[in-house]
Amino acid sequence: MIYRDFQGLKLSALGFGAMRLPVLDGDDSRIDEAAALRMVDTAMQNGINYYDTAWGYHGENSETVMGKALARYPRDSFHVATKFPGYDASNWSKVREIFPCQLEKLGVDYFDFYLFHNVCEMNIDAYLDDEKYGIYSYLTEQKRRGRIRHLGFSCHGEPDVLKRFLDAYGKDMEFCQLQLNYLDWTFQHGREKVELLRQWGIPVWVMEPLRGGKLAKLQPEHEAALTALRPDEGIPAWAFRFLQSIPSVTVILSGMSNQEQLEKNLATFAEDKPLNEAEMKTLMDIAARMLSRGTVPCTACHYCVSHCPMSLDIPRLLSLYNEHAYTGGGFIAPMALSALPADKLPSACLQCRSCEQVCPQQIRISEVLADFSAKLG
Repeated sequence: MIYRDFQGLKLSALGFGAMRLPVLDGDDSRIDEAAALRMVDTAMQNGINYYDTAWGYHGENSETVMGKALARYPRDSFHVATKFPGYDASNWSKVREIFPCQLEKLGVDYFDFYLFHNVCEMNIDAYLDDEKYGIYSYLTEQKRRGRIRHLGFSCHGEPDVLKRFLDAYGKDMEFCQLQLNYLDWTFQHGREKVELLRQWGIPVWVMEPLRGGKLAKLQPEHEAALTALRPDEGIPAWAFRFLQSIPSVTVILSGMSNQEQLEKNLATFAEDKPLNEAEMKTLMDIAARMLSRGTVPCTACHYCVSHCPMSLDIPRLLSLYNEHAYTGGGFIAPMALSALPADKLPSACLQCRSCEQVCPQQIRISEVLADFSAKLG
């Protein structure tokens, strides 16, 4: 197992994510406890010492099962992380209720790592309104009391949201968890976010390294190009090797659903094999070709904005459209759009086509926004 240094700790570079544990009869809320405990046993025996869960995972059952699994081991043999569920507005005023309940569910006296969960457009104002909700004050107090050893946050928001959070609380944040992979390096502004965190001296924890499994299997021509460079490397391993090539990445979380996935990942993390320059270029070229399918080639030049009678932020809407179209749905675009007023949504487009007259990429913006509205229902 590869280990990374963090404030005097040796953390396993591969973290055990508990969002996609094995389940019974396809029901996400019914975790197959026996299988999950076997997986934790294998992980512990092979050097994984970082375990990540959250309040909402598996219908609020993940913390309980992970608590049972980890209770069988000495407390100093593992690091457990969980999160305050601020992705749900109904929880914003409940931090004093939820935090002690999480300690009880996990059967611990303290959390090694604790996060503000999913800082994004939808909740940034609530997270920053400490007078009304007190989330920041309460969590920093728990850290002073020793019930949180290391405080951080996860972020699905765009760079401006990340910057707002850092400007307010960055001095107290010890790590940041990002959705990061070789697609989202450009697609979700991963490079920009990593650089912003580097400026703050904050290391990166990675979630969705395989983008929900999309990077576990590629088109035959893409797989052939990668196999030619590393004949003995599996396709999923390329996503991990990409992340091993980013200096500020400390822990890479993988939400493994079965024993086979776990064992393959353990083999990958038996040694550190970052990409060389030629390999990185090949991978980035493949990512660009993958992202060109079903998306629009907006370069965010903003020519369109000055010609929109509704003053829509068209480049941002097109970026969210690309995310939604490529992913085939998901929560990121609806989450970001929920923070916008009705007159700034895709549905506010008047179909006047003024923007299209100045688009260098000749994007049929009115048609794209209409399609976006239809996809969102």
